[in-house]
Amino acid sequence: MKNQSRINEHPIITFNRGSEVTFYFEGKPLKGYTGETIAAALVANGIKVFRYSEKRHRARGFFCAVGKCSSCLMVVDGKPNTMVCMEPLRKGVRVERQRERGKI
Repeated sequence: MKNQSRINEHPIITFNRGSEVTFYFEGKPLKGYTGETIAAALVANGIKVFRYSEKRHRARGFFCAVGKCSSCLMVVDGKPNTMVCMEPLRKGVRVERQRERGKI
């Protein structure tokens, strides 16, 4: 899989990518790799907006990448408030943008 948004080579970091898998973002099939997070796979596929803030409905996306902020909260397999920067990508996972507090 070739994509301009994915880092394939780095002078210091070695990437241990697993097998290519299909996952779904708002019903659309996308490709990613086991061993990467859902957030990394989304960004590699050109998805920048992960959710919208509650009060001002502002777009939020990949920010800290270490699970300390709430910018990456998304609905994963029907479960809201999932930190996709920490959630491993897996085959067939269904991901949706979260709006507001993510109530079911």
